[in-house]
Amino acid sequence: MRQFTRFAVIDWSGAKGGKHPGIALGIAQGCGGNAPTLVPPPGRHWSRSGILEWILAQRDDILIGFDFSFAPPFVTRGSYFPGDVTADNARAFWAYVDQNCDDDDLGAASFLEVRHRNHFYFGSADGTKADYMHLRACEAHYNAGGGGKPSSVFDVIGAAQVAKASFAGMRLLSRLPARIPVWPLDALPPTGPVVTEIYTTIAARAAGMRKGLSKVRTPEALDAALAALGSAPHEPLPHYTDHITDVLITAAWLRNAAAQPALWHPPALNPHIASTEGWTFGVI
Repeated sequence: MRQFTRFAVIDWSGAKGGKHPGIALGIAQGCGGNAPTLVPPPGRHWSRSGILEWILAQRDDILIGFDFSFAPPFVTRGSYFPGDVTADNARAFWAYVDQNCDDDDLGAASFLEVRHRNHFYFGSADGTKADYMHLRACEAHYNAGGGGKPSSVFDVIGAAQVAKASFAGMRLLSRLPARIPVWPLDALPPTGPVVTEIYTTIAARAAGMRKGLSKVRTPEALDAALAALGSAPHEPLPHYTDHITDVLITAAWLRNAAAQPALWHPPALNPHIASTEGWTFGVI
């Protein structure tokens, strides 16, 4: 088993602009029950480029989880955007996204709204929504196992949409150096940082929260969730938002989950899925 000494979770944002209250970064230390802590931004709010700079500064054995989809669906349709020429593997696709965006701070709204507008659902004028709701192999597998249906990266409307955040995240992934591998596209190295995709809802379920009630907004509820994951109570925070509590709870979960060999070897994951779509850590 690969050993990690720190576990970071980042709640991401695809919002336009350069400073984002929706971005939060939490870290759980070691393998014990120390409470996760929040990493304060260098200013009032984190920028996406600031998160990239923070990751590039990491040199220790840290597992970094991002809550966005690392690629669009590919396997079931044989293409990321059927009818358009893009790429045939996730890493090349990340570079393609990065090269075809002109948004500030690693944003990707222009990619969805202009470059490949016809592949995304922005509202009823686009036709039947179900025609756009394609899922990756891991998302379909998670849904089939009773976890619930994750949002599709082709859905660009509503509070639950993950499209803009995911494509902005792909721009960040394209800029990671080879020394920071991305699981499962890359093999786990014996030492150093590793980036992976996580889903905060999985952590919420592990913390005992029921479906539809996975948002924590009080210190008491946060401590109850942390206790269910074997963590000590948190240090009081100036304020409590979904973004902040999500990263603290998920960091505590990731610390436990990373020690489970089965999560690193999902039976449904194969090399083709890994190289084209990636996989959400924790889905088995």
